[in-house]
Amino acid sequence: MILCDIGNSTYHFLINGRQEKYFLDEKLPKYDDDIYFVSVNKSATKKLLKSNPKAKNIEKLINFDTKYEGLGMDRALVCYFEKDAVIVDAGSAITVDIMKNKKHIGGFILPGFRAFMKTYPKISKKLKFDFEKKINLDKIPLQTKDAITYAMMKSIILPIKEVSKKRKIIFTGGDGKLLSKYFKNSTYKKELIFDNMKRIIDANNCIA
Repeated sequence: MILCDIGNSTYHFLINGRQEKYFLDEKLPKYDDDIYFVSVNKSATKKLLKSNPKAKNIEKLINFDTKYEGLGMDRALVCYFEKDAVIVDAGSAITVDIMKNKKHIGGFILPGFRAFMKTYPKISKKLKFDFEKKINLDKIPLQTKDAITYAMMKSIILPIKEVSKKRKIIFTGGDGKLLSKYFKNSTYKKELIFDNMKRIIDANNCIA
C-alpha cells in the first residue's frame, strides 16, 4: 500500500516506510501497489490519476466537524483524531488548527520559512540571507541577517503561543521539528498525516 499527500507544491509519498517527494512539474512514476491519496490540488490530482488510474481518493471517508469554510483536506486529516490540541503543520505554508472537545474551532495560516526567505530580497537585494537556525530569540539582534531571522521566527512563534496557551501542541511537516523546540508541552510527529490516513483506511477496510 502506498500513501500520497498531494499539496500545493509537491506530491508526498509514503512507500514501504520511506518518504518520497516530487514537485508538481516532475514526471510521476507508475506504481504496482495500491495508492491511496488525499489532495488539495485538482490539477495535480488529475496528473496522479493519469499515471496511476487506479489510485483511490479517501476524501469521502473523512467526516470532519468544522464550521471553517474551505478547510483543506490535509488540515482536516492532521486534526482528525485529536480531542484538545493545537496542530501545526509547517510546510510550504504553516497551518495552525485548534481542536476543542473533539471539534475544530478554527485556525489560521502563516507563510512557511521559504516564503519568508523569498520575500526579503524582493524588498532589497541587500536583504538576501541564509536562514540561521540557532538564532537567540531572547536577544535583540545587532546585524541584519540575525534581524531578519529574528523577525521571521517571532512572527511565526508568537501567534501560535497566543492561541495554544496551556493546550498541548502537535507539530508536523518538514519544519515542524525545528519549531517544536520553542514550545513546552509540544510533540513532533513526522508522519502524522500518513498515520491518520492508515487509521482511516484500516477502519473502513476497503474503498469502493
